[in-house]
Amino acid sequence: MATPTSTVRVTYFKSSIGYKKDQKATILAMGFKKLGETRELPDTPSIRGMIRKVRHLVRVEEN
Repeated sequence: MATPTSTVRVTYFKSSIGYKKDQKATILAMGFKKLGETRELPDTPSIRGMIRKVRHLVRVEEN
């Protein structure tokens, strides 16, 4: 975490089918609706925790 306005670029690349419900809910809470979608999310501890929970389903690029 660099600055309060820094962001993290997250790409949803692997389907959540077959994974636990809480992981599917995390993907939805991050705002993803379709595979291949990329979102700019704020670099906060809560977002980092969400990314850690579904790290096998998303790719992360630091900004």
